Amino acid sequence: MTNGTREAVVTRAIVLWCPDWPVIAAQQALDLPPDEPLALVEKGVVFACSPAARADGVKRGLRMREAQARCPQLNVLPYDPVLDARAFEPVLAAIEEITPGVQPVRPGTCVLRARGPARYYGGEEQAAAELLRCLEGLGLPDARVGIADGPFAAEQAARSTGAARPLSSATPTGTTSTDAAASTDATTGRAADPPAPHFWTRSRVRIIPSGGSPRFLAPLPVAHLGFAELTPLLRRLGLHTLGDIAALSRVDMRERFGERGELAHTLASGLDGTAVVPRTPPKQLDRSIEFEPPLDRVDQVTFAVRGTAEQFIGGLTKAGLVCTSLRVEVTDESGRVSERTWLHPRLFSPPDVVDRVRWQLQGSGAIDSGLASPISRVVLEPEAVDDIGHHEDGLWGGGADERIHHGLTRVQSMLGHEAVVTATIGGGRAPGERQVLVPWGDRPVGVARADQPWPGSLPAPAPSTVFEVPRPVAVLTEEGAPVEVTDRGDVTAPIARFSATGQARDARPVDSWAGPWPVRERWWDATLSRAMHRFQLVDADGTAWLLALAGSGWFAEARYD
Repeated sequence: MTNGTREAVVTRAIVLWCPDWPVIAAQQALDLPPDEPLALVEKGVVFACSPAARADGVKRGLRMREAQARCPQLNVLPYDPVLDARAFEPVLAAIEEITPGVQPVRPGTCVLRARGPARYYGGEEQAAAELLRCLEGLGLPDARVGIADGPFAAEQAARSTGAARPLSSATPTGTTSTDAAASTDATTGRAADPPAPHFWTRSRVRIIPSGGSPRFLAPLPVAHLGFAELTPLLRRLGLHTLGDIAALSRVDMRERFGERGELAHTLASGLDGTAVVPRTPPKQLDRSIEFEPPLDRVDQVTFAVRGTAEQFIGGLTKAGLVCTSLRVEVTDESGRVSERTWLHPRLFSPPDVVDRVRWQLQGSGAIDSGLASPISRVVLEPEAVDDIGHHEDGLWGGGADERIHHGLTRVQSMLGHEAVVTATIGGGRAPGERQVLVPWGDRPVGVARADQPWPGSLPAPAPSTVFEVPRPVAVLTEEGAPVEVTDRGDVTAPIARFSATGQARDARPVDSWAGPWPVRERWWDATLSRAMHRFQLVDADGTAWLLALAGSGWFAEARYD
């Protein structure tokens, strides 16, 4: 304890930094040439740019128009943080293969504890060289490494490798400490101040000796702290370098600037006690199988994928998970990729996975039908998983619901994916629009929501029988003439007789009726617009009908049973 505060334990850290990583990720994803001037823009401002663009004066923070004025041939793309992070995942995986314990800081930057790699490879210099060799194998020849006390100082060392001073010819390679600490001043006879430590540098590696972080950080500008709101205020107070901040009292910094000021003092003093917390590598739950030579029949692919499906479900079970949404990716020998996401009402089993692969391959054909192009690869990837404990059977099994599910799934596997459907209620104004049939096991996708307001829709209660195809009917006056609706929305005569077959000879008396209610939908679209008048009618048998008059024809939409 010192001055009532606890001194942090500083960890020796290694930071790997890939300059211009957002640009590299975009170039790899879009297969762009590395020498093309490229700028990634976020909210109209340049977020990152390539070296070719910087050579023409483009830099981060410029507005897009100004950047294009400086470099007319500039290729401008929107910045995609998801692509940025996804492209960095293989880099982290490759580093973890040679040394575990990687903590990602941001896409393009990661940190490790220095002790383990240094002991394994025989020193910090050798560990840095091995890490750079690994990144070179991934096509990243410009990666930088910084090693210092604390992650902050190590990152600043990595970012300053391009400006590092070469070692003096009198200093042996690898010197990391002050060998002349015990020398004396010839004039006064007193012990001389120890010289500044020699920072071990190479073109892409910079190693700050243990205890040398405060002196290394002292000349750096305060902007390196990364506190955008605090930096202008520090400059106005005359604090231009990290050494100026470190010379102040930590207590004064906290009283003046709060916790952020105390953190700034800690970082500037080289006392960064941030712990390096290794990430937990994501589990590889997907499975794939490749066919050499490619298979040109559905039954061959289905039979071959059975083992992979069992491994896929077995891996999920081992991880304590079940798959409720499955993505199947199929690649043919010409390189075309077909992918689809399949849903399940409960959870996927190996036979369910095989069925989805077969349905995706065959479409509406038979199981032994040929394929337009032979299949070379099949990938199974879980898009949605759930804890296996949420899907355990009850004490006496799964009950009737489980038996129903297995029965319908069995029929579906024999007849096809769309042979077994369930009815769900969607949104719409007409009863027929709200009736949606969904294949068993799928969820409604792209269906209008029933909970949205639908002005002009039929009020409750809803009819119990909705005709898939509206039935022609006859609505007549007492004299047997067809009833029509005028342009003003009035019936030409009271409704007296009704025929459910559409034949006048079958017409029977009407007990009661109501309407008309005009309906005009999508008037702005000539192909989808519809105009009609709806009626409700009760015949002599007490059966209620929902009728509509469109043009000069009457038809029944539904029946109230």
